[in-house]
Amino acid sequence: MAVSVPGYSPSFKRPPEVVRLRRKRPRDHGTAVSSALPEPALRRAALAAGLPLRPFPTAGGRGGATTTIARRNPFARLDNRPRVADEAPEEPLRGPQGAPGPLLDSNGENNLLWEEASHERTVTELSQSQQVTLSESDTWSSDGTELPVDWSIKTRLLFTSSQPFSWAEHLKAQEEAQGLVQHCRATEVTLPQSIPDPKLSTVLRCAFQQTLVYWLHPAFSWLPLFPRIGADRKMAAKTSPWSTDESLQHALMSDWSVSFTSLYNLLKTKLCPYFYVCSYQFTVLFRAAGLAGSSVITALITPTTRGLREAMKSEGIEFSLPLLEESGHKEKVREPSLESEEEQAVSDEDEEESLSWLEEIGVQDQIKKPDLISVKLRKEKHEVQMDHRPESVVLVKGLNTFKLLNFLINCKSLVATSGAQAGLPPTLLSPVAFRGASMQMLKARSINVKTQALFGYRDKFSLEITGPVMPHALHSVAMLLRSSQRGSFSAGLYAHEPTAVFNVGLPLDKELDRKGAHKDLANCGLHPKTLEQLSQMPVLGKSSLRNVEMSDYIVNWRS
Repeated sequence: MAVSVPGYSPSFKRPPEVVRLRRKRPRDHGTAVSSALPEPALRRAALAAGLPLRPFPTAGGRGGATTTIARRNPFARLDNRPRVADEAPEEPLRGPQGAPGPLLDSNGENNLLWEEASHERTVTELSQSQQVTLSESDTWSSDGTELPVDWSIKTRLLFTSSQPFSWAEHLKAQEEAQGLVQHCRATEVTLPQSIPDPKLSTVLRCAFQQTLVYWLHPAFSWLPLFPRIGADRKMAAKTSPWSTDESLQHALMSDWSVSFTSLYNLLKTKLCPYFYVCSYQFTVLFRAAGLAGSSVITALITPTTRGLREAMKSEGIEFSLPLLEESGHKEKVREPSLESEEEQAVSDEDEEESLSWLEEIGVQDQIKKPDLISVKLRKEKHEVQMDHRPESVVLVKGLNTFKLLNFLINCKSLVATSGAQAGLPPTLLSPVAFRGASMQMLKARSINVKTQALFGYRDKFSLEITGPVMPHALHSVAMLLRSSQRGSFSAGLYAHEPTAVFNVGLPLDKELDRKGAHKDLANCGLHPKTLEQLSQMPVLGKSSLRNVEMSDYIVNWRS
């Protein structure tokens, strides 16, 4: 039973009444304007006779003083911005100066003909306007025939070309087996600059199969193990028998420690170029000496928190914050020692002396002296603010990477204790095989569609690759497409955003001997051209490659 509230009147209205209210608009001189409007037939006759006429007043104008402003079609251009006076029209308007036609000056008929003309525009014009908009908003960079090194992990690659990708699908059993063998034996495949018929090229198809292979630990067919950051929702409905079984968790962690140690030993002996450790909170990139312009082993961790950095300091791990150093706030955290304790004591004494002038003027009791806790929090405020941000990326170099290995193996917060990822060790991703690893394949599929062109339809071909695409795979696929697509293709790259900061530049201790580094890393399982690219200094900073376009074997890219 409804209870009436005093003083409350809902005043419900039916839909027709609401529409009627919205149609009513204030008009000051509606009668005068309507009487002053010439008939469309009269204006049509005057235009046919070539007589100059004033613009037809707006139907909703006030006092008849407002001139007609043609309503712009929002679908005419993708940038969807109003046209300014200085901007040239997209096509010449038919009017009194041109050939006489059925174009009228009345507002309603103007809009009708404008919309009919806009519907006649083709998809090609829309695509051209989209390219113009993108080129105006973002700048493309050219690096000759090679891409810059990108250390972020890509989740999806979408290549488009005017040449078909039919060679990348339905591999024969022999070609698939040959590609796997070539990967395991690190066979170097050299393709010509252009392949006349890629679909009949067995070498190309085997090399493509070789490029799609990567190694993973742990591996569960029903559970996606990359990405791990923010993947609780995807893993929520999956079965995880180890979440409540402590003995199973201990067994998984023991196997993971063996695989992690095996990867680090391969990295130290330069038989593995790099690998990733993906936990539910952060990602670690280990790189061998000679890569990214560094002469020693490096490890980058992102994102980090103040608690993690404090735990690393307590374990004696020296690290730096490269993004803060680039911005001018140089900060290097060293192992706690007696010198640091003495410096802290001296700073405390300086703070006490700086407040001694209050006693001289006799107001020391009236002014509250800041306690040590508030002073410490004020000093560490900037460290807390950069938590979970790209600026919190941590760089560990040299022998400290071995300390980091032991720290991660024994770190209790490395594995989630609750949620969908409870008890699951971090994911290890590597371009080469290691102990306990499982061979996995990136998923690739080609799609052929027809797009509307100026004269009929034309074929457009695309190739989509999904999965954890590591830097070497991106470069290898680009080399294959350079030959198969005759040096012309475009690509959209979708990165796992927390790993984009791995492209930050590293401070160099000395000039790296690249020839010697390539010789030492010759057995790491990568193609020599890919190895040469990975040895370059990163130039992308906190961003990653977003779009790549190759035309006549010249590469343009945008981050």
